[in-house]
Amino acid sequence: MITNSVFDLSAPEKLQLVEDLWDDLATNPDEVPIHDWQKEELARRKANLTSRPAAGVSWEDVKRRIRTRYGR
Repeated sequence: MITNSVFDLSAPEKLQLVEDLWDDLATNPDEVPIHDWQKEELARRKANLTSRPAAGVSWEDVKRRIRTRYGR
């Protein structure tokens, strides 16, 4: 009997597996556990953005910074 491990997969196969797992989790987001510290951090960030809206960065700016830094 041959037992394969995910660690025996090629890099592209591993990436596909991760993508498939992520997509599956995304279909039922209420089942994904969120720790209290994560909820607290999200609340802190939301409060910061609400009190200082100018401190936020647009998605377009984020993408531009990433592309500038990594050449994409």
